[in-house]
Amino acid sequence: MKVLFFIFYFFTISILAQKNNLAISQPVVDEYYGVKILDEYRNLENLKDSSTINWMKSQTSYTNSILNKIHKRNYYSEKRLEFDKKQGYSVSNLKITNNDKYFYLKQNAEEKIAKVYYRDGFAGEEKLLYDPTYFASLSENVNLNNKCEFIVNLISPSWNGNRLAISISEKGKEMSEVIIMEVNSKYIYPKTITNTEPGTIGGIKWLDDNSGFIYVYFPISDITSNQFNKNTQSILYVIGENPKKLHDVFSRKNNPDLKIDEDQYPIILTYNQDDKYYIGILADMDKYRRTFIIKKEDLYKGEKNWKPFYQKEDKAFNSQVLGEEIFFLSGYNSPNYKLCRTNINALDFKNPFILIQEKKDEVIKKFVITKDGIYYTTTKNGIEAKLYLYKDGKDIPIQLPYVSGNIDLQSKGKDYSDIWVTCSGWANDEQRFRYNAKTNTFSLENLVPILEYPEFSDIIVKEITVKARDGEEIPLSLIYNKNIKKDGKSPTLIDSYGSYGMSNSPYFAKGYMLWALQGGIMAIAHVRGGGEKGEKWRLGGYKETKPNTWRDLIDCTEYLINEKYTSKDKVAIWGASAGGITVGRAMTERPDLFKAVILEVGMTNAIRDEFTPNNNAKEFGTVKNPKEFKALLEMDAYHHIKKGVKYPSTYITGGINDERVTVWEPVKFAAKLMANDASNNPILLKIDFEGGHSGNVPVAQRYANLGDIFAFAFWQLGHPDYQPKESIKK
Repeated sequence: MKVLFFIFYFFTISILAQKNNLAISQPVVDEYYGVKILDEYRNLENLKDSSTINWMKSQTSYTNSILNKIHKRNYYSEKRLEFDKKQGYSVSNLKITNNDKYFYLKQNAEEKIAKVYYRDGFAGEEKLLYDPTYFASLSENVNLNNKCEFIVNLISPSWNGNRLAISISEKGKEMSEVIIMEVNSKYIYPKTITNTEPGTIGGIKWLDDNSGFIYVYFPISDITSNQFNKNTQSILYVIGENPKKLHDVFSRKNNPDLKIDEDQYPIILTYNQDDKYYIGILADMDKYRRTFIIKKEDLYKGEKNWKPFYQKEDKAFNSQVLGEEIFFLSGYNSPNYKLCRTNINALDFKNPFILIQEKKDEVIKKFVITKDGIYYTTTKNGIEAKLYLYKDGKDIPIQLPYVSGNIDLQSKGKDYSDIWVTCSGWANDEQRFRYNAKTNTFSLENLVPILEYPEFSDIIVKEITVKARDGEEIPLSLIYNKNIKKDGKSPTLIDSYGSYGMSNSPYFAKGYMLWALQGGIMAIAHVRGGGEKGEKWRLGGYKETKPNTWRDLIDCTEYLINEKYTSKDKVAIWGASAGGITVGRAMTERPDLFKAVILEVGMTNAIRDEFTPNNNAKEFGTVKNPKEFKALLEMDAYHHIKKGVKYPSTYITGGINDERVTVWEPVKFAAKLMANDASNNPILLKIDFEGGHSGNVPVAQRYANLGDIFAFAFWQLGHPDYQPKESIKK
């Protein structure tokens, strides 16, 4: 690869750029396999350059001034806060120990952030355990003059519930500190664990005797460093010891014989307190991973005798070891997956004993093992969920309390019958039930009140499939008022993702309902690259096949226009994170098809993404491979912006603390789009200088961010209630 630098220092060009409020361009030419790639805004990757930061701030200030002129800009956030007040409080991160102790996060409607609570049994008295507001005064690593808020992003009780690990991050960030509490006395140990992300990587795995736990340690915590996310380690920590003395038990450094890549996360898993083994997985963007196994007693002794477990080519995942038996899901010759069993003394992951065969139209999603058998869930098209119990060699379907689009399972483990089933859907608020296998009945055990929303009574959900240009059937979810007319005049917002094999599963999205409440159509395009139809669906939008992802979105859009749901002047597309590829390329391939585009912390510069701390090369490709380089260039929205093209109105966001999609990706995209667009449509860039990758912020801030997305879309799609109070010029 040959790199040529063309740096322009001409004063007149700088003045002209500043005068037109465009970013300064200092182009670089990269050459890959004889192909020269001009990168006009490589200089914006330098986040330590004051001119870059100042441009980002000026654009954000300008964007806020524009958004402030939109009538009803605050409607969404005000309604969401109103709903929260009506609800009273929300609960999340529920953990139940084997001795029936409940730990969870609870946020009252008037509070900015959630606090940690505890109760002994479902009907037990609720007790406040911890308020993260006090974290700054306790941590030796926090500047007390820093007024940033702290968020609890994970709680993990010990097996007996006597101790609790609490993971806390500064709002907008994912890098966390962990404190340990003695539950009965509420005593907090003075030393905190740093350089970790249990909320996103690895979690916290308690030792059998509750004396400590295993977590993933990041040697480098600076998200701007090219060494961030590299050479992570699984650390065994015993409570009371100095956390700075790292007891490395599974890593590239500690286990060189395992040949662990520097960008893989060595994560240790266990499911039951009396499990004999730990499973070590090398986590990366691939679904199928190299794994190892070790006796717990050997790991505690400091021995390094990890043994190979299964390999990527075995296509096994979600494995659990019970005694000598191993239960797992398999994608080997079964893209919709099958539930299998093998024995630790005669490992065979390609030809195991099959408990549940692959189902034709249903994808097996997850399973939990209980005293009564194995419960597992499936989905059809990613939006129709079912529940089954495998018991005594029989596959027993279980009728759910109501039709659900998504199911979550929670149990105490293999020695208990307790099983909770949480159901939800686009139009059904989440409800948590305890299931009794003996009586085949569900009893409601919600930790929050179940509310009715009469304002949504006329809103319906319609699940359809759209035939793509190559004949593939694309699931499309529609949420709208049943009284709308199919006259092409309905403002339509299409949400789409399509990466990592992740499904856009139904949940009670009040934001979608609020869009429909105001006369709009909310659409969710389940494009290829996701997991809605199993492994085949993921591989249908992966590396060289990635164009299917955004072309599925284009085909869904054209279907909605042809069927008179909407029209070109009434349709907006919305993509977040890796959905930036989907939406960014749909926009640059068919700029005539959309009125507005929202890129929320979106990945838009795929060819440069592997040079960021969060390397996605295993999902999207690497420039080190000529075939994958070509695929990356094709999915790079930034490099498909052309001079003189009339692009849709565009709203682009980024987070300065984003470690998944580095903030300069959306910044570069915005800069180039502004410089090349030939339309009079607004192009707005808003950077959150406290936030990160959308999550880990106070709920009011998240509502406000989403509110701006909806307000921008309704404004551009001509909704009369969202037109500016005064004229706005580009």
